[in-house]
Amino acid sequence: MASLQSSCTVLSGNPNPRISPSLSAKPSHLLPSARRSHRFKVSCSGGADKKPSEEGRLDRRNMLLGLGGLYGASNLITDPTALANPIQPPAFNTCGAAHDVRTGDPLDVNCCPPVSDNIIDYKLPKVRKLRVRPAAHKLDKINLAKYEEAIRRMRELDKTDPTDPRGFTQQANIHCAYCNGAHDQVGFPGLDLQVHNSWLFFPFHRWYLYFYERILGSLINDPTFALPFWNWDNPKGMQLPRIFDNERSPLYDANRNQDHRPPDIVDLSLNNVTDDIQKVVNNLSIMYNEMVRSISVTTDFMGQPYRAGDQPGGFGSGGTSERGSHTGVHAWVGDPRNKYSEDMGNFYSAGRDTAFYSHHGNVDRMWSIWTTLKTDVPKTITDPDYLNASFLFYDENKQLVRVKVADCVDHRKMGYEYEKIDTPWLNYKPQKKAVAAKIEDLTKGAKSAEKLFPLTLKKTTRVLVKKTAIGKVDEVLVLENIETDPTKLIKFDVFVNDEDDEPKELDKAEYAGSFAQLPHRVHADKSRSTINLSLKELYEDIDIGDDDTLVVTIIPRANGQDVTIGGIKIIPTPPKAA
Repeated sequence: MASLQSSCTVLSGNPNPRISPSLSAKPSHLLPSARRSHRFKVSCSGGADKKPSEEGRLDRRNMLLGLGGLYGASNLITDPTALANPIQPPAFNTCGAAHDVRTGDPLDVNCCPPVSDNIIDYKLPKVRKLRVRPAAHKLDKINLAKYEEAIRRMRELDKTDPTDPRGFTQQANIHCAYCNGAHDQVGFPGLDLQVHNSWLFFPFHRWYLYFYERILGSLINDPTFALPFWNWDNPKGMQLPRIFDNERSPLYDANRNQDHRPPDIVDLSLNNVTDDIQKVVNNLSIMYNEMVRSISVTTDFMGQPYRAGDQPGGFGSGGTSERGSHTGVHAWVGDPRNKYSEDMGNFYSAGRDTAFYSHHGNVDRMWSIWTTLKTDVPKTITDPDYLNASFLFYDENKQLVRVKVADCVDHRKMGYEYEKIDTPWLNYKPQKKAVAAKIEDLTKGAKSAEKLFPLTLKKTTRVLVKKTAIGKVDEVLVLENIETDPTKLIKFDVFVNDEDDEPKELDKAEYAGSFAQLPHRVHADKSRSTINLSLKELYEDIDIGDDDTLVVTIIPRANGQDVTIGGIKIIPTPPKAA
């Protein structure tokens, strides 16, 4: 195997980065004077005189393509012959402007973190007693007072020292910097570092909340402080927690959808359902689908592999939870009065809303719950490129630390657990159809995939798709080469052998899954991805019979005109190995 070692030299062209007025009077070592605005270049010499973007990448991609494309890649994540290319922590001193997802222009925000030359490898402290993160809708007055005081002190740091990495704005900017193009991948200039839409999604946000929580605790001198989570997967928590809706509280954020203040029920489906009972039913159906029913292999839930030199994936590259309930809550809370649905409706601004952290507390809780589910899908990833991926954060002592994915896969070793709350969605398997649909009736108005694709999703579309074998076999529905406008909120639903033309209900056997996308930053004009939906349980629920063809209904829910689907097919479910 060729050596991956290379020597790199940073060449400064004409940096001239924007400097926030609040930083202009600070000492020179705190200013982002050496930070990039995509005008820095890195010159690297590799073993075979390859370009940085080619070094160590060509062999793997050829190998993966030769072993079955996307699912071939999913099942090679334990391959010991794979080249070592974990995502490296960003270089803070080359951080640049975050970019507008619509135009690519720099945003009027400096989300770069303070620079420090002193970086240490973080060691998890010994756990003596687990902190218990409580459900936000059940938070008692004593712990609410602690939470509000901690946030008040965190916000005060914005005034007393805007460069303090523990300050509220600095903490909010972490999400902006890692998600909107402020950081390049180390060794790959011009290639964004993106922590969404891949297997890095859960680990990055777990570490993010870990330090956020520890900082809050240190500000009130309470090492037992635990961040409340927004329990939106349980009917009792399916509204914005009222602790965030008090306009006199430091937890309040005016930049939210005013139509979705409590007691409005969250709509994870983003289908504009008006009936509250149907909203709850849809929400529970979505949770069961994304946690159990749609998952064939580990990366269906965790997200697809993402290694150094890879282009950031589109939303289809994220796991079922990320592109499902996670995206639904972000879009539901974001304020439509703002140009980019700030705060929660856009990556760059999401961290400005205190509800964001409790929302992601529940996202993290979903990961912890998923690892305990009794299914035949492995719950761990042993690929070293996953385990050795790393990030930089400031801890509660203002020390810049390097952390690895491997150290966060067990949240209990990080010193916390979640309050025990019922998970009613776990038993919310769709009711089995009493009578199987007649495929002859469904085919009326449906066309073959060859005649329809590539398909711009301007309207509801019914398509005939050939199975790999007749009957209740273990198969996966693949919607491939999905191109979307990254500046738009995108949503579409997928049903199989459904007799309804425009179903709003998701608690039905025919519901296969969804695709949802928040506005996000990519260099290209289009975001590209593929989604995979397991059909094993669905076949049982609809009593598929001996049919060799399915009728797939694709229903645009938001901006379908900005979606093009390259193709559709059914493939055998790949091996379960993680």
